Amino acid sequence: MPGRLLPGVPRPGATTPYPPGAGPWPGGIPISPRSTTEPVSGIPGIGGPRAAGPQWPGDPVQATNPVGALRMPSFAEPVTARPAAPADGMDPADDAAMRELARLLGNSLSLAGGSEEVAGRLRAALAQAQPALFLRLPGGAAAQTEQLAEALNWLVHHLDQPPVLVAACGRLGAALAECGVAPQQLQLAGAALAEAMRAGMAAGGWRQDFDQAWRSTWQHAYEWIAHGMAAAAYQPTVWTAVVVGHERRRDDLAVLWLRPYLPMPYRPGQYARVEVPGQPGVWRPYSLTGVPRRDNMVELHVRAKSHSGVSGALVYQTAVGDKVRIARAEGEMGLPASGRDLLMIAGDTGVVPLKALLTELASTGDPRSAVLFWGVRNLSELYDVDDIMDIARACRRATVIPVISEGEAGPYASGLVTDAVAAYGEWSGHEVYLAGPPLMLAVTSAALQDLGVAPERIHHDKPD
Repeated sequence: MPGRLLPGVPRPGATTPYPPGAGPWPGGIPISPRSTTEPVSGIPGIGGPRAAGPQWPGDPVQATNPVGALRMPSFAEPVTARPAAPADGMDPADDAAMRELARLLGNSLSLAGGSEEVAGRLRAALAQAQPALFLRLPGGAAAQTEQLAEALNWLVHHLDQPPVLVAACGRLGAALAECGVAPQQLQLAGAALAEAMRAGMAAGGWRQDFDQAWRSTWQHAYEWIAHGMAAAAYQPTVWTAVVVGHERRRDDLAVLWLRPYLPMPYRPGQYARVEVPGQPGVWRPYSLTGVPRRDNMVELHVRAKSHSGVSGALVYQTAVGDKVRIARAEGEMGLPASGRDLLMIAGDTGVVPLKALLTELASTGDPRSAVLFWGVRNLSELYDVDDIMDIARACRRATVIPVISEGEAGPYASGLVTDAVAAYGEWSGHEVYLAGPPLMLAVTSAALQDLGVAPERIHHDKPD
């Protein structure tokens, strides 16, 4: 295994080999571009089929040849049977070599202090050599180290399964490409990994076979990862995520926390399409809450109008430990580069992307002022108001104003959210962000323009 490709696995980027026996035309006779269709004399006749390769037991025996025919080989002669190839196309010796390689990796990982300690040293070394690398990846240092440790454990336990290993490295490459990582930023990872292993061992514990095993394994993985990076430009990237939290906030609404297995980049305010196992091919968009720079979690707020569909499955049928698939993040609902103050107006669960923007303001210490109006029908629909109030208090200058359109308003404003916005202040100098049902977006946008807000300063994603 060391120093060469895994058996049965073509080098990424190489052309597919011809089937066994493929080659030029029989006899190696080239075809001339000046060939004509005129008959040619003097060609001996061919009587009967011509053997295409060594004979096999059970083929018919031709006792005699027609007059003038080419002599056929006698199929009655003894034939040595070919040994049967393994079902998976792999040589048993190669299979044993991979098991030995996995043993070397596992033993050295344990001797170096375990996957978590090695991952911590590896991340520190890579961050020093390539400072921009981890800035492109979601999650903080702790979350990134955790994913590296999981990757090392996974590699050791799947090294003897080349098809699984190649496919997983390709998916990792696609995810890294989505994060903006370039292949050359990973070239030092093999040497850094070997050094992270050596540094955790006792004096004299690092052996040449350990070093060769890790460097060789990384070289193969790197090629497959680079292949996945290139493939990401031609096919959509999809992340598998496990449900780590599920909480019903209302009878028709649940908050879910998902953890993608691979780094998933997104900006606060964006949304992504989700697929559940029971409904393959059906993708439903949901806003993403949270700050990707903090951890590897994705938060979804899902409201279901019925028990059917993707939303119904997520609210009523999904539990912790289940898996879903997430497509790449979409949408332009991000904080503007300008220093203008912000006006945010949400309707019902439209508060989710605006909550994400508030969280971004709090985590970065942004000095801009932000006012969030959250319009709902009744008090029971303010399912997330405490969390949003806490986030606003963590901001430098943020205010949250719930507006109740029906029934008792309690301590909050009552009436239409557009009336509350008009009564609160003057907004012509603000950047405005809207999120909610399509009708709410249209009505609120028109009302804001009547208040003097320029259309180019009103931002919202297109209704899906």
